[in-house]
Amino acid sequence: MRSVMTGFTRRLRKALVGSPDAAVVLLGNFEVEEQWARGEHTLPRFSAAAGTAVVNRMDEFAMLLAAAGDHVVLKTAPDPAYVDYLRALGLELPTVHVVSQQDPQRTVTEDILRDNELLARLSTLDASIAVHGVSEVEEELAAATGLTLAAPSALVCKAVNSKVYSRRLADELGLRQPDGRACDTLEQLAAAVEWARGLLATGRRVVLKEAFGVSGKGIAVLDSERRLDRTYRMIADRVHRRGDERIAFVLEDWVDKASDLNYQFTVSRDGSVSFDFVKEAITENGVHKGHWMPADLSGAHVDQLTMCADLLGKRLAEDGYFGVVGVDALTDPAGGLYPVIEINARNNMSTYQVLLQERFLGVGRVAMARHYPLRLAEPLGFADAARLLDGLLLSGVGGSGLLVNNFATVNAGARAEGPFDGRLYGLLIADTAAEVAVIDAAVTARLAEGIPS
Repeated sequence: MRSVMTGFTRRLRKALVGSPDAAVVLLGNFEVEEQWARGEHTLPRFSAAAGTAVVNRMDEFAMLLAAAGDHVVLKTAPDPAYVDYLRALGLELPTVHVVSQQDPQRTVTEDILRDNELLARLSTLDASIAVHGVSEVEEELAAATGLTLAAPSALVCKAVNSKVYSRRLADELGLRQPDGRACDTLEQLAAAVEWARGLLATGRRVVLKEAFGVSGKGIAVLDSERRLDRTYRMIADRVHRRGDERIAFVLEDWVDKASDLNYQFTVSRDGSVSFDFVKEAITENGVHKGHWMPADLSGAHVDQLTMCADLLGKRLAEDGYFGVVGVDALTDPAGGLYPVIEINARNNMSTYQVLLQERFLGVGRVAMARHYPLRLAEPLGFADAARLLDGLLLSGVGGSGLLVNNFATVNAGARAEGPFDGRLYGLLIADTAAEVAVIDAAVTARLAEGIPS
């Protein structure tokens, strides 16, 4: 018998599959943008193998988007003590399947495709596949298992996730966004560069974005004509060398902001749109670090975002998309709103927090989602981490403390010799922002003092 699902859990299944009680196989194939970006012209990227290993273990977030009758496939089995911790909080966990041999540099989807026994097991399930985002790799998985992919095609998902699409859609709908240009030809980019010179001459900065950049990758903030020209020449040289004239970049004014926002809505197969939430995003140098919830916004701002979500969602539905949509937005120092900075038509970090919010946050309470960078000399078990954080971990509904919502990322970068970097993800929950800050400082201090690096 299936467990009672939360409001969002039921709404999501209704949107993706058509039934609020449908069972799904969840996959956390984070940074699917890397698949979408293949074959595209990009800005210089500096690979970080350890960083990729940690990102790929964010697949464990999918456990907390599931209900008891669901299935989740992970790259490695979750720490048994961590599973016990989640169950002690009253969470009903899904059936977990683990790939036979994981490669830290591969996504969970790519690992599954190399595991014939697991593919055969999945093919027997009465469930649809629900993923973080859809690329051709996830379509290959659906074909290999015979299961239905509860999502639009990879072609549609890539198209609507392009920052060029996002910019042009906001223009079409008349939604406020930073002044800028969307470019899919070198000629358009050259014209945008000439336009940007005028902004740089007044002391402003401009930002150049790849169509499928994510997590601070594929973005360049430019503060001089020299850097602007050098970046343009680099792109033009690559285009000429490859003989592929297709490009996808956005060049925009770098506007002043008071706060970063992230709001989410869900588009159903029938085209209906449900506004899910808005949170204040915590960013550092363009990289997402976490969220404050609820966002400190006026009712008028929330109403405006709800209206924008409806407009965007209906237009996305017309283009064949259904599922979760996250939109980055910001407020300016004058109190104005830029409701569309970029559209992410896929799950977002905050998507995996909704079930926990509905269960543990409560009316009038405050939470901050964040991660703690760790430098470890050897793998850290959850039992040891819990002892280190004794008295600071959330113990149940109505309590205050840190709720760990991903532990796999702590040890994902472990290697045979030498120290490695990890991340501990969690939600800090309390009655006030000041109390959250106190807990945050205590967790930071305990981790710094108690873990030898």
